[in-house]
Amino acid sequence: MFPSKTLLSLILITLSAVDASPLGRRASEATLPVGTEITNGKGVIYTIQVGVGAGTYTLMVDTGSANTFVGADKAYAPGPNSQDTGETVSVTYASQSWSGEEFLDDVTLSGLVISGQSIGVASSSTGFEKGIDGILGVGPVDLSSGTTSGGGTVPTVLDNLYYQETITEEVLGVYFIPASESGTGGLTFGGYDGSVTTSSVNYVPITSTSPASNFWGIDGSISYGGTTILSSTAGIVDTATARILIATDAFQKYRSATGGLLDSATGWLSITSAQYDNLKPLEFNIGGKSYDLTQNGQIWPRSLNTAIGGSSSAIYLVVGDSGSPSGSGLDFTLGYTFLQRYYSVYDTKKGVGFARTAHTDSTTN
Repeated sequence: MFPSKTLLSLILITLSAVDASPLGRRASEATLPVGTEITNGKGVIYTIQVGVGAGTYTLMVDTGSANTFVGADKAYAPGPNSQDTGETVSVTYASQSWSGEEFLDDVTLSGLVISGQSIGVASSSTGFEKGIDGILGVGPVDLSSGTTSGGGTVPTVLDNLYYQETITEEVLGVYFIPASESGTGGLTFGGYDGSVTTSSVNYVPITSTSPASNFWGIDGSISYGGTTILSSTAGIVDTATARILIATDAFQKYRSATGGLLDSATGWLSITSAQYDNLKPLEFNIGGKSYDLTQNGQIWPRSLNTAIGGSSSAIYLVVGDSGSPSGSGLDFTLGYTFLQRYYSVYDTKKGVGFARTAHTDSTTN
């Protein structure tokens, strides 16, 4: 989740705890499975069940922010080690915001326990669906700068898992599958799950271009059917964004090439069956590797059209307009419709990595 002019659509996804996946590292790593629950007309939210103090909370998983907070729905229940820091904290996103007090408390992610994690306890919040208690921010720590009254940054849960030597590598692995398919994905703290990838993980360093450099930002270019629509530039990877958002000029090229029309109900591009049959590959060149989306990978699951407020008989493209021209320093966002096709790894030393999975070429949408 990040500042954007585009209203994000979301699907509710709940994670529960399982034993750590054997990745050749410590047994203290944890992989948590992803299940799906569709919200009526609101789309999709990826969440995880997190133990905070004396309670368990349903928190959005967000690689586009760094603060963790509770209290948007279920009230905070302090644990025996809870400490009020005396500082206030507030964060504003694209269409959501919250403010409240900062506490330090124990946080549990499956079998991984963090002592003294900074937690925002919201006294007010806007834009959060009922049942969503807050956010688990796993973006780079600098995104928390200035969010507390004391200034500075707030270590993320990933930072503290590493600093407290609970995990040996400050790495997060994210495995999503198309929402139209049965089965589970997974979120891995301390590594990545090589059992679900079908290629090696290829890494690209964090971009030096601002403001993308503040996020899990990368450099890349985009082509459609072999024709470049966005030259090499900077963008970000964000688990809390639904669509693939591209700079306005690139979006207009994509729209013209596909023949898509803006749907008044959803604000998404809609195409006919004949236009779908003629879709060409959408190609992302990242770090010298090509990550292609097939015809099916470029559309929203038709069985879930009503989840975005659309018509059940329509075909919606998952590529949207970022609202800014290219050259802004953040020219694309790879949301979860891209991440359902490619495994992603967020590594504080190597940058961002991608790998193919069994769902890269799925045709279930």
